[in-house]
Amino acid sequence: MSTQRIEPGAVIDGYTLEERIHQGSMATLWRVSAPGQPPLVMKMPLLREGDDPTAMVGFEVEQMIMPTLQGPHVPLFIGSGDFSAHPYIVMELIRGNSLRARLERTPLDTDEVARIGGQIATALHSLHRQHVIHLDLKPSNVMFRDTGEAVLIDFGFSRHDRLPDLLAEQFRLPMGTAPYISPEQVLRIRNDPRSDIFALGAVLYHLVTGERAFGFPTSITGLRKRLYRDPVPPRARNPSCPAWLQEIILRCLEPDPRARYQSAAQVLLALRNPGQVPLTERAKKLRQDGAVTVTRRWMRTLGAQGEAWQSTAVQIARSPVVVVALDLLAGSEALLTSIRTTSERVLSMHPGARLACVSVLKTSRLALDVTVDEKGRNLRVMRLLELKDWARPLGLAEGRLTYHVLEGPDPSSVLVDFVRENRVDHVVIGARGASPLRRYLGSVSAHVVAESPCTVTVVKVPQAEDEEEEEAAAPSRLPPGTDLR
Repeated sequence: MSTQRIEPGAVIDGYTLEERIHQGSMATLWRVSAPGQPPLVMKMPLLREGDDPTAMVGFEVEQMIMPTLQGPHVPLFIGSGDFSAHPYIVMELIRGNSLRARLERTPLDTDEVARIGGQIATALHSLHRQHVIHLDLKPSNVMFRDTGEAVLIDFGFSRHDRLPDLLAEQFRLPMGTAPYISPEQVLRIRNDPRSDIFALGAVLYHLVTGERAFGFPTSITGLRKRLYRDPVPPRARNPSCPAWLQEIILRCLEPDPRARYQSAAQVLLALRNPGQVPLTERAKKLRQDGAVTVTRRWMRTLGAQGEAWQSTAVQIARSPVVVVALDLLAGSEALLTSIRTTSERVLSMHPGARLACVSVLKTSRLALDVTVDEKGRNLRVMRLLELKDWARPLGLAEGRLTYHVLEGPDPSSVLVDFVRENRVDHVVIGARGASPLRRYLGSVSAHVVAESPCTVTVVKVPQAEDEEEEEAAAPSRLPPGTDLR
């Protein structure tokens, strides 16, 4: 290993050290420059005698994982050096502060907490889809680009499905940061992405109350309490916290990962649609669970080893967000029934899926839109009721089903935007029979297939049957203006 002094002006493999910007317990960060490169950051592990040995192993983990990551939610990896000279990782410099800076003005207002939570959930979902669980999500490890995306940093405790887990192989203690570590991490289970959901709940709790959900335990005994002891409800500490936000936070913080949201995309959908968050007993709580409930949980933890999933990819695949796009006015009964049957098949393969029923009210680009029908009934409300009537035969539990009436002049663009923004995994959409006009302009279903970044299932029925039902239903239809396809 090189004995070169680490100081401003030193050059390591072509990178000039400009300024030390952070000294942590496990690594030092330097702002560095290189010819033809934008501002960069060099991260070097602390290797002094007596330093935490996990610093070296964590550095090796990060050095393995970072080159595999892509997208705006992680720093761009530039290069690295091994222990034969100077161990380092060079990455892009993310301008701006970490989320930790905002803790100084907590509690934050509801809209800001929901917005930040949505940004983090989006970043987590992107990470999980790349087979990585962060396992050290906390405010200081979340930064924000000027364009608004949350950026996750510090992958020293992370787990990659397809790479060796050096930390699990070499250490026998839980790895993570005490206020945010999940119960299964306390049990040394490191391959469940729902651990990051728990940490997200702990971050949201801190933002909305100004306090840590579980304090700052310093022993294994203290950490194990979160296997059976729930936190003080957020509304008991901040009465302005709405019931729907407490519901989301406490669901994320469930000791049993099976009771949490099953993917970061599901948390994102809830945070962006607070009016459709099913309120359970969690939302009403103003005090911690009683002794009987806590004792029952404690008994279940005796000898518990946690539930290990095969991989991050498997867990995400079990818990997709599925959208069914419906044109209830123009679609024939045969088509709507076929869409329901197809949706049932998709859901039967994914018991943890969330279903979002979506319909689009087409608006005019220039003219003033009509919001009521000839009887004075609100079109948006009517469409919402029709969605619920269509979905009722599915028999889904309330927490697995949401309804969305969207508006826009181009239904296909509105649908694709919804799919992108909510990290949807699967779209089920109907397509009516072909016609010269449809072939010329292109159908909504064709546009959704071409532009959606996910699986799309298009449902069709025999054209003769479709046309027969359309002709029979035509006299009773509402005025046009809501045509989806």
